[in-house]
Amino acid sequence: MFGPVRKSVFPCFAEHFAAKSRPVSEQVMVLQNIGTSVLVSPNQLPELHQLLVEAAKLLNTEAPDLYIRQNPVPNAYTLAINGKKPFIVIHTSLVELLTRKELQAVLAHELGHLKCDHGVWLTFANILTMGAYTVPGFGMVAGFLEEQLYRWLRAAELTCDRAALLVVQDPKVVISVLMKLAGGCPSLADQLNVDAFLEQARSYDKAASNPVGWYIRLECCYP
Repeated sequence: MFGPVRKSVFPCFAEHFAAKSRPVSEQVMVLQNIGTSVLVSPNQLPELHQLLVEAAKLLNTEAPDLYIRQNPVPNAYTLAINGKKPFIVIHTSLVELLTRKELQAVLAHELGHLKCDHGVWLTFANILTMGAYTVPGFGMVAGFLEEQLYRWLRAAELTCDRAALLVVQDPKVVISVLMKLAGGCPSLADQLNVDAFLEQARSYDKAASNPVGWYIRLECCYP
C-alpha cells in the first residue's frame, strides 16, 4: 500500500522467529515508558491525541498508544511487542521543534512502520545477519546480508515517508520535518527554507554520484 517494502514469502516463520528472539530489553522499554513518560489520551494532551487518531483513520489502522518523553534529542520511535498494544514515543524536543502539521507527519510515519510490520522484519534481519557473522567462513555472507539490510532500511523509511505524505497531503511538510531533523532548532525554525534545502539535496545527489557517494548512501539507513 505504501511503497516498495514487501513481506517475505515465509511470514509465519519470520514472525515466529522474531517473536522468540526479541530481547528482554523491549520489556524494559515498555516499563520505562510507562514510568517515565506521559501517556497521551483524550484527557491528556488532547490536541496531540487528535492528530494521532486522524492519521490512523486516514491510514486505516488502529491508533497505538502515544507517549511524550522528556529528551533533548529530537526523535520518535515505535515499539510493537507480541501480546501488547504497540506504542509510539515522541521526545519533547521534537514537539518543540515541529509545527502541529509536521508532528502529524511524524506520527503518520511511525504508523507506517506499524502498518507494514517493520518491527518484525527488522528483528528477523538483524538476528540473521548477526548469526552469519558468528559462523566461521561466513564473513562474506554476513556482509552481503548487512548490505541488503541497509537497502531494506532505506526502503522502509521511504515507505513510511509516503505514509506521512498520504496523511498531510503536502510534500513540503514532510521535507520540512527532514530539514529540521537535519539541522533545525526552535530558535531558527521560522528561518528555515524548504526550497533551499531541496536545492542542497540536488547538489548532494550530484556530488554523490560516484562509488564513494554510493557507499555513503548505503551506510546511511535514512535517505
